[in-house]
Amino acid sequence: MRTNLSLDQISVKQVRGVSALKEGELHAFGIFTVKDLIEYYPYRYEDYRLRSLSEVKSGDKVTIQAKIVGIPVLQRYGGKSRLTCKMMAEEWMFTGTWFNRHFLRDQLTPGREIIVNGKWDQRRMQLTVSDSEFPDQGVRRGGSLQPVYSVGAKITQAWMRKTIGQALQQYGDMIPEILPYTLLEKYHLLPRKQAIITIHQPEDTKEGQQGRERMVYEELFLFQLKMQAFRALTRGRMDGVVHTVENAVVREFVRSLPFELTDAQKRVELEILKDMRAPYCMNRLLQGDVGSGKTIIAAIALYASVRSGFQGALMVPTEILSEQHLRSLVRLFEPFGISVGMLTGSVTGRKRKDLLAALQMGMIDVVVGTHALIQDEVFFRNLGMVVTDEQHRFGVNQRSVLRRKGYNPDVLTMTATPIPRTLAITAFGDIDVSTINERPKGRIPIATYWVKHGMMERVLGFISREVDQGRQTYLICPLIEESEKLDVQNVIDLHIQMQQAFPAYRVGLLHGRMTPVEKEAIMQAFNNNEIHLLVSTTVVEVGVDVPNATLMVIMDADRFGLSQLHQLRGRVGRGAHASYCVLIADPKTEIGQERMRVMTETDDGFEVSRRDLELRGPGDFFGTKQSGLPEFRLADMLSDFAVLEQARDDVALLVSDESFWTSPTYAPLRHYLQQEQIFEGNLID
Repeated sequence: MRTNLSLDQISVKQVRGVSALKEGELHAFGIFTVKDLIEYYPYRYEDYRLRSLSEVKSGDKVTIQAKIVGIPVLQRYGGKSRLTCKMMAEEWMFTGTWFNRHFLRDQLTPGREIIVNGKWDQRRMQLTVSDSEFPDQGVRRGGSLQPVYSVGAKITQAWMRKTIGQALQQYGDMIPEILPYTLLEKYHLLPRKQAIITIHQPEDTKEGQQGRERMVYEELFLFQLKMQAFRALTRGRMDGVVHTVENAVVREFVRSLPFELTDAQKRVELEILKDMRAPYCMNRLLQGDVGSGKTIIAAIALYASVRSGFQGALMVPTEILSEQHLRSLVRLFEPFGISVGMLTGSVTGRKRKDLLAALQMGMIDVVVGTHALIQDEVFFRNLGMVVTDEQHRFGVNQRSVLRRKGYNPDVLTMTATPIPRTLAITAFGDIDVSTINERPKGRIPIATYWVKHGMMERVLGFISREVDQGRQTYLICPLIEESEKLDVQNVIDLHIQMQQAFPAYRVGLLHGRMTPVEKEAIMQAFNNNEIHLLVSTTVVEVGVDVPNATLMVIMDADRFGLSQLHQLRGRVGRGAHASYCVLIADPKTEIGQERMRVMTETDDGFEVSRRDLELRGPGDFFGTKQSGLPEFRLADMLSDFAVLEQARDDVALLVSDESFWTSPTYAPLRHYLQQEQIFEGNLID
């Protein structure tokens, strides 16, 4: 289907089978255009290739072609059902078991061929079926590799597969090539159209891998291009903000703090002040372990900016963190007559109008907020300093937005995920790195234990001991795979179990499908000690500070990555009491067991990060996301680091070549930069 529009201009509702209702549901996944849809990649594949029972092991997920030989038996209990039926595959007789699929009973007729997929139990000669189909109705999946997408709510895997397939059929021919032919040749990369199609519909794992390789290179290449072009266009402009604050003025503020800075904090503070006084834009990454005192360094930088006659902004990922930072900054700045405001999505109406006016007139010195801070309607009188929290990768795009409004502030980005220096410099290009590598005095290390599921009784005893002493506990439940419904169910079940186990305690519940307002209310209640035990998925925000919480229990801890476990552990140990972290897990793999050991051996984030890199090694097929690094659809900065370096060098050569800025060969790349708004005005015609 050809039109004059490009794929990012065609609404997803032009794809056959996407109703207005479905369109709205796709919006929730960030899918608005055909381009968004075909670039919504699977995160793994389900293998539906047929296997023989002679080669499968117990616990394997397998697809078997069989013949129905028995009469199906249906049992119902408490609103649920179990359907069993005897089948033959080659010379083996086995039982297929379906849960809550009672409607299949009439289709299971003896003699009929069936393809079943599920988990094999050798001892019972039984297959727990997750998927089945009948060859006489036309086979959809049997014998192939099927992509698995991140879906939820009313969008199913089957619908997503069908819709993406439909989009590729309608618009596949319009997928443009963006990389220069010379690079495709150099690395033997697939053409773009072919790569995208094979990622969604691979013949085998090797083919899927080739498609992924091409798109990973493209993502990292474009990321580097954006950064290096921005640098090439803004380099040499000495138009940064010059902060002229005296040392004595900063010292006065530091002396007012209720504790003494560590040596590492003092060193970092000097590095930042030196940058702030220079005439170019500061772009610095401040990394320090959970609880190493980064926020106070941010406060010093904001203070120095205000004392030099500018305004400062602190950007954080969530409303709950905004409020927390607002409280602590008001406490620190009030004695010095510095006014602090807060701007988030929930500040509306009159209140919002007044706040925006006060910012523009310079009546507010420091503003704390979420992404709302860089929206179109927000103007400052003179913005000098932006501090951002890790999850808001404050990248080139955001700096461009501020630049176009005529601001060119110093930028300080804080991250609790220690990133190896080489990676930081490659990932962020023109960034300087400051590291806080010591703990504030008086922080008690968090004792970490790893126990098996069988010891749950003892863990419950531990919880009640802490709560009876007036402390609070987090109980974290992981997200399990595809079904968002299932995940929420897991957390809800755990919540009910905890209410039964502790009838005298107030047990709270927090999960991803609650509205921001509901989450906020629960976190506030936990903060005020109105909830003793909080059962939650991983939405416990990074940085949420509840000093009275002393115990972190993580269920199925082997489902989390190391850096995530370390982040979760950092939610406790923020007050004066000894704190504990209990990992409940029966890891099946060597790596899973090693992760548990690392957690019990060290609570130093830099060490955890180093061991994490060792365990993961390069080339994890679909890497786990590492917070603190830019997010990509497919690429993973750690496991694809070699590709990132390659892309960086390729881009450097390209950008330094005059022809890049003029030759028709590179027009698609220049068009990309234009769309990403890297150029101010019309630098390029």
